[in-house]
Amino acid sequence: MAKGYWIVNVEVSDPAAYGQYVAANGVAFSKYGARFLVRGGVHTVKEGAGRARNVVIEFKDYATALACYDSPEYQHAVSFRAGAANANILIIEGYDGAQPEPQQ
Repeated sequence: MAKGYWIVNVEVSDPAAYGQYVAANGVAFSKYGARFLVRGGVHTVKEGAGRARNVVIEFKDYATALACYDSPEYQHAVSFRAGAANANILIIEGYDGAQPEPQQ
């Protein structure tokens, strides 16, 4: 079964209020087994527009990724983010199919 992912791009305008969001979202992430693969870090935008902060979160499957976002626990955390940051959040199913063969 393919994993589920959140791909998040954020521009924080109020770090103190955003910190409250980060503290609160841990309740939902813990409950739904979230695993951070990317959380900030150095990045380079090669095409298109980027934002200052990028996050990739892994879940056991797509349904769990959706359930976490829709949960009362996460929606409570979102109330702290409102007005503190602009975010794009994409929830996507992973890919379990064939991969290119390594070149020798």
